[in-house]
Amino acid sequence: ATSVAKSLTKGISKKGTRIHTGVHFYRGKTVDLPRSNKASKSVPKKNTLDKYSVIKYPLTTESSMKLIEDSNTLVFIVDIKSNKRQIRSAVGDMYNIECDKVNTLITPKGLKKAYVKLSKDYDALDVANRVGVI
Repeated sequence: ATSVAKSLTKGISKKGTRIHTGVHFYRGKTVDLPRSNKASKSVPKKNTLDKYSVIKYPLTTESSMKLIEDSNTLVFIVDIKSNKRQIRSAVGDMYNIECDKVNTLITPKGLKKAYVKLSKDYDALDVANRVGVI
């Protein structure tokens, strides 16, 4: 009787590891601090694609020369992130010409190729001579 009374006043100590019977693990609650807003302190992003970085270089292969002569079209390797509007404005600013149409494709090497068809007022051969393609 005295041992039972002693255990009731003191409490029973169970030493050893707990046997887990459930299949799911629940992560305990931790301190949840409020998020600090770092974006408001940042500087606005500068447009990295200007007219000089959009156009990398003109293409001087045989097929591009044939396009210059036959269909009044210049061929450029351009930045992979640039779109047709950016290519059109960059070509217009750099070479003082007007474009009718811009077609793009991505080569198997991962380069973006732009076919720039010039308007009837401009001759692709003259522009190619000015650029230094021919």
